[in-house]
Amino acid sequence: MGNSNGVTLPTEALEHMGVKRGDDVSLYLEKDGRIYLKKNEHLDFEGLEGIDQKFLDGMKQLFNDYDNTLRNLADK
Repeated sequence: MGNSNGVTLPTEALEHMGVKRGDDVSLYLEKDGRIYLKKNEHLDFEGLEGIDQKFLDGMKQLFNDYDNTLRNLADK
């Protein structure tokens, strides 16, 4: 896990979220101390075959790195 710490969630919570072992989830931190978890949706790249894979990988990384920031901007 690198510099991260692990968390164990009850099976019931994972089933409720539709999360299975190996799925990616996002963690959202609220100013009031609440934390939200959400299963990441699978991105469908069908129809984007003509776009450079390096560009797509960069965009995916951008959204992963700045997901909370982008969501906060969208809420304004």
